[in-house]
Amino acid sequence: MAPRKKQAPIRVLIAKPGLDGHDRGAKVVARALRDAGMEVIYAGLRQTPEAIVRAAMEEDVDLIGVSILSGAHMALVPRILTLLREERGGRIPVFLGGIIPDEDARRLRKLGVREIFGPGASLEEIVTSARRLAGRAS
Repeated sequence: MAPRKKQAPIRVLIAKPGLDGHDRGAKVVARALRDAGMEVIYAGLRQTPEAIVRAAMEEDVDLIGVSILSGAHMALVPRILTLLREERGGRIPVFLGGIIPDEDARRLRKLGVREIFGPGASLEEIVTSARRLAGRAS
């Protein structure tokens, strides 16, 4: 029997678009994903949708995690999804964290956001979802 090939780690881009300067949650999620064996690229604060998509494509990520607490999710996230499709990155699942009203969450899911995590979401839930979204559920 041939030895099993080791799979490359899941690559995740974590980004904070817009003028939101609160990145503690994004950093906590990034660390949890890293501790779970994923390769995390943290894009930092005040990223434009264009910069997020460019980084995702250049880094060849498996997932994009977007954290928004500014209330600008209905302007920024659809733009990210549109740019991803234009750059042939529409295969990259996007998940979102923040305070997202239910109606906005429904609209964002219809546009293509795969998971939305609000306050109180456990890190275990986020890690499990990230693995599933990357096609590596265990």
